[in-house]
Amino acid sequence: MSKRKSVSIIGTRGYPSYYGGFETAVRRIAPYLVDAGWDVTVYGRHGSTAPDDPTRDHRVVTRTTWGIEGRSVSTLTYGLTASMDAAVRRPDVALVMNVANGFYLPLLRARGIPSLVNVDGIEWDRAKWGRLAKNVFRAGARMTARFGTRMVYDSHEIGRRWRKEFGVDGVFLPYGGDTPAELPIEPGLEHRGYVLVVARFVPENTIEEFLLAAETISERWPVVIVGSSGYGGELDERARKLADDRENVHWLGHVSDDARLFSLWQHAGVYFHGHSVGGTNPALVQAMACGTAIVARDTPYNREVLGADSVLTRPVPDDIAETIMQLMLDPGRIEELSKRNQERAHSSYSWQQICAGYEQALTELMTRRSLRSAKERGEADQGAML
Repeated sequence: MSKRKSVSIIGTRGYPSYYGGFETAVRRIAPYLVDAGWDVTVYGRHGSTAPDDPTRDHRVVTRTTWGIEGRSVSTLTYGLTASMDAAVRRPDVALVMNVANGFYLPLLRARGIPSLVNVDGIEWDRAKWGRLAKNVFRAGARMTARFGTRMVYDSHEIGRRWRKEFGVDGVFLPYGGDTPAELPIEPGLEHRGYVLVVARFVPENTIEEFLLAAETISERWPVVIVGSSGYGGELDERARKLADDRENVHWLGHVSDDARLFSLWQHAGVYFHGHSVGGTNPALVQAMACGTAIVARDTPYNREVLGADSVLTRPVPDDIAETIMQLMLDPGRIEELSKRNQERAHSSYSWQQICAGYEQALTELMTRRSLRSAKERGEADQGAML
């Protein structure tokens, strides 16, 4: 019987977790790899997953390591301890999420562990980070380019940036979306009768501008806001005050229930997607898969994902409000966009295709490692005979 392949996944909050895009991807990739014959270990953090989560595939091994909680140090400290543990255990290959873990790739390389690194977005462009954090991410990216075995880019635009700035090519593997059966609508809302936003409360997601636009939109249609900063702060307080002051505004905070979130997308009249930094955004792809009409902030990333039929706007409150309200007044256009977005999600952003792509990339790295080891053993045997 052939030995099972093994992979360690480093750089997320754990499995199954609902925190962000990396966690969304791992919830799909890890069970797929197990089905494909891999032993899968996902590193995570204490308290970030629910042991009794009904979606958990218990064939996926989870390991928690030590780290320091905090917005600026969590990724670095947990990444270090996870990488050290993986270096000791020596899986066939490591799937590493986030260039902040690039500092630890030399540990994996020294142990002969090839790494497939999802570089995520261009973190040093994000407004939420100060100068020190931006410099850390850029330094991590340089380390990733130097010591990572192969890169994963979740958009063609991210790939172009990396080729230009670091001279490193890679494989394009975006995020996917699930197309749910028709779900019951949230109590108190009407099908196609409300405007929705789903985002973490950080500056580059255009939340501040949307909250201002929502003051105008909510005079005519209900506005549903999903998300929070995760740490409290000014934007959370503004969303809370807006919901308290206006009957037509509903702030739900962070929603981890997929069925509830999918229902909100499925029945929305318009979903506003304000993410400006990063590649293929998981929320955008999932909204498309749910058949949502979308108004997006005009960025190269959003244009790439939505394609030629996209409805785009500048990150200005008046423009956001006007574009959304014009679309809300055109039910035929809403249904047309809904159908086209869902078709595009099926054809270009299916989880089956994406998980297969990860499995192929990991297998290629493991095969290359095996061939290199066999070559080194052959050269050693030949040297011993001389």
